[in-house]
Amino acid sequence: MTAPIPALVVGTGFGCRIHVPALRAAGFEVVGLVGATPERLARRAEQNGIARTFTDLDEAISRTGAKVVTIATPPSTHAALTLAAIARGCHVVCEKPFAFDAGEAKRMLDAAERAGVFHMVAHEFRWLPDRALFGRAIAEGLIGEPRFLVVDQFIQFCADPETPLPKWWFDKASGGGWLGAGGSHMMDQIRAWLGEFGTLSANLFLVSEREADVDDSYSMRFRMKNGVEGSMQQTAGAWGPAAALCRCAGTRGTVWTEGGKVFVADRQGTRELEVPADLALPPPPAAADPGSSRRMSHFEIGPFTRFCEALRDGVEGREIRSPVAIPTFRDGLASMQVLDAMRASAAAGGALTPVG
Repeated sequence: MTAPIPALVVGTGFGCRIHVPALRAAGFEVVGLVGATPERLARRAEQNGIARTFTDLDEAISRTGAKVVTIATPPSTHAALTLAAIARGCHVVCEKPFAFDAGEAKRMLDAAERAGVFHMVAHEFRWLPDRALFGRAIAEGLIGEPRFLVVDQFIQFCADPETPLPKWWFDKASGGGWLGAGGSHMMDQIRAWLGEFGTLSANLFLVSEREADVDDSYSMRFRMKNGVEGSMQQTAGAWGPAAALCRCAGTRGTVWTEGGKVFVADRQGTRELEVPADLALPPPPAAADPGSSRRMSHFEIGPFTRFCEALRDGVEGREIRSPVAIPTFRDGLASMQVLDAMRASAAAGGALTPVG
């Protein structure tokens, strides 16, 4: 077995809850935690068994010899932290939304490619079995040529204004808004399934009673460059149980997800697709206190562990043994171009807007 790769985690929220255990499960050694507040840093480091804490990333890299930096901070900080890590020759994982805008994203991608470091954007949900199998069904031609995609989701995250959530989600200056916090995952997923967006018309709005100058919901119609028509609507401000529709119709069939399962219908009838072994997730590590806010959802930790396994392959220069295409900074830039186009369209009253 090869020696653990030293990694730094920047961010004491999601970074501690998901990045730290997933990195460890994939064979990395978390050698330090970086954050802004010494007291919070010390508390989170103790909770997660991390020996060293830092408030300065450059110092952290120098003193630990870290080869990998994962960044789980508000989007307005991503560019500066990523560029600092790249300048020290570190391989980098950056959380979504990748950057504040596409301009920043382009600078981050260019810097990573010039430095020759391995880079990934934290779109771990590409590894969710139902999403991966949905995309495989399209890629293998089970529905013929894809023509029409609909993705609708009702989520309760933001419905109750009293629910504590990451502060940046509702801070415009930090890059907040549900489009970035949650929608960035879906834009990446649609690209992974169907390629690049061509044009779109979008609106951003609030459903919940929260007092905020950013969105908790969005709606969009789009046309992909390959001609697929589609619509995507998502609200994080809906009371009640989560509900979702994800369905793609093609020339010879339809594929959809339902309750975590994937189905295909065609001339032969309707059938459920079995999840193949290569798309199965690892069992999650046990949380120290299942009743605490630090409990690990398998919806997050399983895919992120697979993400970190691909990261290790890339950092060690091996063939990447992932059953899905890995999300790199190039994907981060493409997704930011979609988000920028959606914001521009919304600001223009839903005007048809080209992407990129």
